[in-house]
Amino acid sequence: MSDTEAKKPKDNLVVEYEIDAPPEMVWRAISIPELREKWLPEKDLADAVPISAEPGEEVRYRMREEESPFLESIVTFQVGPNVYGGTRLRIIHHLVDARSVRRTPPAANNNWPVLMLAA
Repeated sequence: MSDTEAKKPKDNLVVEYEIDAPPEMVWRAISIPELREKWLPEKDLADAVPISAEPGEEVRYRMREEESPFLESIVTFQVGPNVYGGTRLRIIHHLVDARSVRRTPPAANNNWPVLMLAA
């Protein structure tokens, strides 16, 4: 495992696909809006314009759920050649909406501010 892999958040959903098509063709399918619309509709995106893109390698989109609570996430598509002459497509889904962060509730016996005032 590399240093960058060790630093990645543990709550990402990562899926890898081996596709029997050249990387250039897969890149076009995820980066050109008319082609992307066939499998990733614009209505699922918070913004149809990518957040960032490294041509031929990686593109990131902000997505939004269709139903309440309408959580937002960042989905990264990474494209690269595989050993079979096709493409390795890696999809990393990261939930970034602050409402999804688990907050630790205070302890039931957390009355120290009251005790400090009494002292």
